[in-house]
Amino acid sequence: MSLYQNLYKEKYNKPAPINKFREKWAMQDVIDSVGFDKAVELINYYFSLEKFGHPLQFFYYNFDKMEQARIELHKDIETRRLLREQTKKMVEEGGL
Repeated sequence: MSLYQNLYKEKYNKPAPINKFREKWAMQDVIDSVGFDKAVELINYYFSLEKFGHPLQFFYYNFDKMEQARIELHKDIETRRLLREQTKKMVEEGGL
């Protein structure tokens, strides 16, 4: 919860409008589902998105979808990197 609160304050220059004692149980469910390290990654990823207000309820209901999107994004980045390397190699060898 403190990571969420710190990121929220950093982004919006005001404290997060949450009930910390109530929200910690929902956040614990996220941690139990994906593990602590993955939950930290997901919260950081959530704040990298252009979601206005970054409400916790949206995060709780969509963290699994965000994780899947994050995985797909990393796969796409790696695929594009490999394609660039292959293209560069073909150009250097005179294949294009």
